[in-house]
Amino acid sequence: MFLWVVLGVVLVAFVATLPYWLPARVVALRMLVFARVNGAEGITVPGRRFGLDRFRQLYAHPAANGRSRGAGLSNLFWYWLAPGPEVHQEHLEAGPRYDEVARATRQILVRGKEESELLTQGCVDRVLDELPDRDRLTVRLRDLMMPIWAELYYQLVFAEPCPPEARTLIVDNANDVVTALKCCGLRHMRKRDRLARYVLGRLGDIKHALPDSLSGMEVAWYLQGAFFNTAVVQMSEAMTHLVLAVAEHPEVQRRLVDNPADQDYLDRVIDETFRLHPLFGIAHRITTADIELGDDRLPAGSVLCFSYPDYHRAGYPESGRFNPDRWLDIAAKDSSFIPFGITANRPCPARGLAPVTMRIVLRELLRRYVVASSAAHTRSIPNRGPCLLIPRRLGRSASPVALAWLRARDRWGDVRRSLVQLVLGSYMVWDARRKRLSDSYFESAAAGCPVGRDGTAA
Repeated sequence: MFLWVVLGVVLVAFVATLPYWLPARVVALRMLVFARVNGAEGITVPGRRFGLDRFRQLYAHPAANGRSRGAGLSNLFWYWLAPGPEVHQEHLEAGPRYDEVARATRQILVRGKEESELLTQGCVDRVLDELPDRDRLTVRLRDLMMPIWAELYYQLVFAEPCPPEARTLIVDNANDVVTALKCCGLRHMRKRDRLARYVLGRLGDIKHALPDSLSGMEVAWYLQGAFFNTAVVQMSEAMTHLVLAVAEHPEVQRRLVDNPADQDYLDRVIDETFRLHPLFGIAHRITTADIELGDDRLPAGSVLCFSYPDYHRAGYPESGRFNPDRWLDIAAKDSSFIPFGITANRPCPARGLAPVTMRIVLRELLRRYVVASSAAHTRSIPNRGPCLLIPRRLGRSASPVALAWLRARDRWGDVRRSLVQLVLGSYMVWDARRKRLSDSYFESAAAGCPVGRDGTAA
C-alpha cells in the first residue's frame, strides 16, 4: 500500500511539473533533429570565429550578398515561403532582377508620414471596432493584429479599401505561412494558392510600376510574398512583442497612456522591444567571393548565419531587462542594434514605414484598452501572444486571478505546442530536404528547364 502511495505522489508530481521542464527539453531535442537533418552548415556570427567587433563589417561586406544559391538552409525557407519563393524579394540573388523587384517594393511602400498615419488609423479603427463589447477580452495578439496589417498592406498595393473577402484570403495565407514557420502546423498550399489567384486577377487594377522581367504569375507571387506574407507576418509579430512588453510592464503602460504625445518615449519603448525581441532570428548569407578579414579568410560559398538575438543582447548593462530609458544615454548607431538590418546588405524595405504605423496601432489600442499578460514572452512567440484586454472606460486593471489563469493555461499549452513542434517540425525539415526546392530551382534554371510553383522543375 505504501509503495502505491509513493508511486501516486511521484506520478502527480511528474504531471504537475511538466510545464516547467518538458517544453525546454523538447525544444532542445527539436533543434538537435533540425541540425541532424539539415547537416552541419553555417558559421554563426557573432561566434568563436568572428566576434561582436566583426559583425557589422562582415554583414556589410559586398561579397556577403548571396541569398539562396548553395545553402541547404534555403531549401527549408523556400519550402515554408512557397508558392513562388524564387521571386520572393528576400530570396532573390543579387543582380538586375533583385534590383527591379526592390525598386517596385520601395515605390509601393514610400508614403508621407501623415498619409501613413491616416491609413493606419483607419485600418486599426475598423478592426478594433469589430471586437465584442465585454468587460474583459482574452485575445491572441498575433491573431488580433493580422487583419490590421492585411488591410494596410492591401491599401498600399491596390490603393483602395480592403474588401472583407481579400482580408480573409490575406489573413488565412499569412497565418498558414507563420504557423508552418513556427512548426505549429503543416503548410496548406491550396490556401496559399487561393490568394495567389486573387492577386493575379487584380494585377490590372494596380497603378504602381511592377517588375517587367516577371511573368504575370510571378508578379502575383512577388506581391504575395513581399506584402501579404512577410509584411503582414512581420508587422503582426512586431506588434505582438510590443503590446506584450507594455502589458508586462504596468509602469511603462501608465507613462504611455498619461503622455500620449511623448513620441520620444514611445520610440524608446519600440526600440527596446526590437532589441530584446528582434523579428529575425538568423539571417543567412552566402559569400559570392572570398572574404579576407585580417588573417582570416572565408572562401566563396561559405554560409554565414548572423544571429540577431545574440547581437542585440551584447554590450548592454543588464541586457536581459526591459528598460526603454537605456536609449537616453546611447545611440542606436553606436550600439549592437540593427532592427531592420544593415543598409549595405538587403535592409528591410519597410524600415521607414514600420515605426510610424506601429505608433498609431499601439496608441489606439491603449486608448481603448488596458492590456495585461502573464503568458510566456519569447522571440518566436509560438503561443501567439495571449493577452487580456480590459476596456479603459471601466477604470480597472486585470485581476490577479485572471492573470494566474492565463499563465497556467499558457504553461500547459506549451507542453502540447512543444510536442507538436517536435513532430511537425521534424517532418517539414525532412520533407524540405527531400524536395530540395532551392537546389532544384537553380539546377533547373542552369539547364534551361521551366520551374513550378514550389521552385521545382516543372
